Amino acid sequence: MHPIRHFITVTHHKWLVLQGCFRLGLYRQGLTHDLSKYSPTEFLVGAKYYFGDHSPNDGERMDKGYSAAWLHHKGRNKHHLEYWIDYSPADSHQMAGLEMPVRYVAEMFCDRVAASKTYRGSAYRDSDPYDYYMRSRDHYMIHPNTAALLLDMLTVLRDQGEAEAFRHIREDILHR
Repeated sequence: MHPIRHFITVTHHKWLVLQGCFRLGLYRQGLTHDLSKYSPTEFLVGAKYYFGDHSPNDGERMDKGYSAAWLHHKGRNKHHLEYWIDYSPADSHQMAGLEMPVRYVAEMFCDRVAASKTYRGSAYRDSDPYDYYMRSRDHYMIHPNTAALLLDMLTVLRDQGEAEAFRHIREDILHR
């Protein structure tokens, strides 16, 4: 058990997301981001399976075959694309990724940047969130518009840097 290390990691990540959300004018989302990680359902799993360089939910999955903490987390946090998976009324009621509101895509961007900075530490590069997304995107169930918007945000970050990415999101996306 590593409750103190896990608390520090979660709080550091949350602080970075808060800063990113505040840069975008998403004050409430910054303040409330990932509060469920402090609940017993998520926090105790995080302390038990703490790694420091990737999600403790991976450890719970390896141990149990699923992650109850992740199932709890994704069902309470709208910045996760998995929150937006439901039966689609347009596709004969098949499961589909629904289009996310732009403000939650922006928070997801902040979350991905913060996670990369938290887990990569001083080795972080602005291309890390893009690279992670590209390695994982084939298995995502995500609405095409949401995928395109997130990819645009991550590409600007990778190619033009953090200051330009936040300016792009704030001016070109959130104020459409």
